[in-house]
Amino acid sequence: MKTLTGGLCALAVAISPAALAQSGKQNLGLEEVIVTAQKKAESLQDTPISLTAFGEERLEIDGISNLGDIGSKVPSLTIEPFPINNATLRIFIRGIGISDVQVTQDPPIGVYVDGVYIARSTGTALDVAELQRIEVLRGPQGTLYGRNTTGGAINLVTKRPTTEGLEFKQKFTVGSRNLFTSKTSANVPLTDNLAAKLAYLYTEQDGFIENTGPGGDFGDRQVQGFRVDLRWDISDTMSLDYAYDQSDFDYYNTMYQSVRPGVQNKGQAEPIKAFANSQSKYSNNRFSKMATAMPYEESSTEIEGHAFILTKDFEAGQLKYIGAYRELVDASYADLGGGLGSQDYRVDSHEYCGPAAMAQTGEECLPLVIPEISQEQYSHEIQFSGSLFNDSVDYILGAYYFEEEATEDNSPIHHQFSSKLSNDVIPIPLLGELLGGVLIGAGDVGIMNMLSQRYDIENKAKALFGQFTWTPDILENRLHLTFGARYSDDDRTALKNQTDKTYIEVNNLNMAIDTETLDPLSPILAGIGFLLPGDRSFDNIRGTQSFTDTSFSFIAEYDITDDINVYGKFVQAYKSGGFNTRDPQRGATGSPPGTPGRGDDTNEPAADGVVYGFGFADGFDEENVDSYEAGIKSELMDRRLRINANLFFSQYTNIQLNQILNGTVADTKVYNAGEAEMYGLESDITFLALENLMLMLNYAYLETEVTEATDREGNDVADTYVFFSAPEHSFTASADLTLAYEDWGITSLNVSYNYMTERNGGSRAANAVNTFQRDYGLLNARLSINEIPVGRFGRLNVGFWGKNLLDKEYAITAVDNLPAADRAVIWGDPLTYGVDVIFNY
Repeated sequence: MKTLTGGLCALAVAISPAALAQSGKQNLGLEEVIVTAQKKAESLQDTPISLTAFGEERLEIDGISNLGDIGSKVPSLTIEPFPINNATLRIFIRGIGISDVQVTQDPPIGVYVDGVYIARSTGTALDVAELQRIEVLRGPQGTLYGRNTTGGAINLVTKRPTTEGLEFKQKFTVGSRNLFTSKTSANVPLTDNLAAKLAYLYTEQDGFIENTGPGGDFGDRQVQGFRVDLRWDISDTMSLDYAYDQSDFDYYNTMYQSVRPGVQNKGQAEPIKAFANSQSKYSNNRFSKMATAMPYEESSTEIEGHAFILTKDFEAGQLKYIGAYRELVDASYADLGGGLGSQDYRVDSHEYCGPAAMAQTGEECLPLVIPEISQEQYSHEIQFSGSLFNDSVDYILGAYYFEEEATEDNSPIHHQFSSKLSNDVIPIPLLGELLGGVLIGAGDVGIMNMLSQRYDIENKAKALFGQFTWTPDILENRLHLTFGARYSDDDRTALKNQTDKTYIEVNNLNMAIDTETLDPLSPILAGIGFLLPGDRSFDNIRGTQSFTDTSFSFIAEYDITDDINVYGKFVQAYKSGGFNTRDPQRGATGSPPGTPGRGDDTNEPAADGVVYGFGFADGFDEENVDSYEAGIKSELMDRRLRINANLFFSQYTNIQLNQILNGTVADTKVYNAGEAEMYGLESDITFLALENLMLMLNYAYLETEVTEATDREGNDVADTYVFFSAPEHSFTASADLTLAYEDWGITSLNVSYNYMTERNGGSRAANAVNTFQRDYGLLNARLSINEIPVGRFGRLNVGFWGKNLLDKEYAITAVDNLPAADRAVIWGDPLTYGVDVIFNY
């Protein structure tokens, strides 16, 4: 019986011409692909989810070793590193993602490893030792996957042990920028019903921008990871899988390159803008060298996890339990300076010595601080699946429990930014008069900001879900109806401790002046266009929220023929609310009335001078989406041509809008301000044109609009918001050509081109000119010689590959809020090439 439950299939993974040759050149046609997107193994063509699947062979051909590698290869999907933590990915599907990364906020794209939800996007850039498949599910997945999948979900599926025989695989890769990778895996049958699988990964590569200052070079990385899997076939109907994995990622963050000098008003940074410009370097083209002022420190991410999967088969069903524990420790150091290595203009958390340090701590210097995130999570899931009523109804029922604790520690108090004041901005004579008529030169005065932060969270989530597919005994059993529902209950707690202190330093007097003493200057400074940075303190400000949600799905599918079916679906999903650690106000519930800096409508305003009436402790509410989709899946020409396509329309309510406050570098507000909608088309074509030639084209069209948003006075400001990272057009075109079939091996060539139109780099329309990403296309190729006999049982594969063969310069993220730049970017990888040597036994 044909089962159903979800959306549409996007990229059809087909059998390669080389594999066809190996199988005797018979049964020319596309191979059936098995996926687990609906929490059970089934054909990709029978899975109504907009789904892109990369199998082992495709992963090898496309050079995919981690999530970051698939960003340009899946239409409607964009992936970019978080600006100050390259081990963290910002993932967007159909323009839905999260621009900021905080332990108090959840991303709307769920990432799963063998069915285990990975709560924190920190660490998702890590390489994985032994992948069998990556599945990208586009669109809301609220019924089976639950909260935080309003944009979609990504499944990483690893290879499991088998008792069928000894297997060994060794892969070496060498390439440009001193690339070296070693991947080793071994499958070892221990008994007739017990097998183990061991996998180890080591990889290192240099970055492509040299740091001519002290410390490491931008983008250098080294990864080690290993995984141990055990498979115990307890009986003919019961099995237990256990997995332990550990990864260590040591790296140096990339650095923003300034493209355009700071011209727009910088608010709190206005006093230093002109000087910061003089201490920075600019270009529209990628630099090969930049410099830091202080030693550039190494960042590191350590991840380990345990997972248990117990499966029990019954006559008409199956019981599955998935239990997991994971922990993460991430320490990330970044430098946002101007690239010239200026000691007089710094944006970093390194050691700082000066009068401000003595004034604040009584010590000559503030210490180096590398911000650290630590997180632990537990999860349990039980699934019952099977068939009822003579196989006319397929079902899956389940219960889910999740718990996590995390801390973001950016303490003790340390340097955040410092600079000399610009000559033409600050009324230095007025400052001299305030100090009692002291004669002060512009070059003697600087500003220094220091910071200490610690955020703690505790989250719990519970859910019940079910999905039923009924095939009524009518219309020759070609109609399939699916109904799904999920009830979710989430509890969230966050604790914020933070201290901000700003000093004016008069170097020739070795004096530091707390900006609180400069209040008489504030009206004058505000009158000439900037806000004087002030002091701020959060002392155990606690926020607590609870959310409940019920999401439904309904799908109708009709098989026109055995190879062509159409479907329509309605799906709901929700994203949990949370807290914004970058909110400069405590919040109405965060402290009793009358507390200085409480930030409600009766106390002092936010950093942009506005009283918003809410702050950190109030948090923000959940976001909901209703999505409609219609699609077709087809295999034509005796299964040589596969065409899958879908149209979708989604409506978001209580959309969570994140905006940076005017005149600030990092202060933001997140609030449920309105509604948004999107519609689009996704199509995927795979054509086995000749016995030795396969062509693939995957295309996505996307239109997005914020249709309703209100400001604090109730005015409609929808036109001021745009979708972050939502390209209108994107496609991937590729060709696999088998050049020769010989006894000594099979030679094949793969060429692909990935294209994406321009997209916004922020959620505010006013910032689009400085943060948008231009369109770009990347040309890649791989020449392979496979199945070379080695000894009696071994086979050798050799692949010569190149990525971004045209050496396209393209930005993958941009910001406009640095003191020294209205536009600063992080570049994508330049031309990269190498060779893979793979031995299989």
